[in-house]
Amino acid sequence: MRIAILTTGGTIEKTYNESDGTLANVGSVLQNILGSLRHFEHDIWHVPVMSKDSLDIDDADRQTILYAVKAALPQNDAVIIVHGTDTLAATGEYLHKSLPDAAMPIILTGAMRPYEFRDTDAIQNITEALLACNLLSPGIWVVMHSRSLRFPGVTKDRNRRTFVSAGE
Repeated sequence: MRIAILTTGGTIEKTYNESDGTLANVGSVLQNILGSLRHFEHDIWHVPVMSKDSLDIDDADRQTILYAVKAALPQNDAVIIVHGTDTLAATGEYLHKSLPDAAMPIILTGAMRPYEFRDTDAIQNITEALLACNLLSPGIWVVMHSRSLRFPGVTKDRNRRTFVSAGE
């Protein structure tokens, strides 16, 4: 299975600067995560789209993400978008409206804690997204924390620190 993984930044890719104690998006950590996994059946194509905190992602950035998804569709069986969790639902809704007849799973995932942190959920969520590529029907999804939720109607539940479907 050929999978395009588009990276946009977000908490999952934040790195710690020990000089000033800040966390910032300075580049992708995807290769580090993938290097720790066994994914023999996947031919993965990494596409760095941007490196932003999702709070800084606006509609112009969502358009850029949409263009990257559209460019990846013809050569792949699934698309994963690594995205910050604060505005992941807005991007998912945007993609749902822009790609109503998606012919493959398009999966958004991220992490509540950076990959560099010992208690990160990054590896779990990337692993689950890779598996979900094989299992989910076509459409726009968020896959995190042992759940797959289909857009529309997905929101971030800040109290539970995960995503939920409408009415949950």
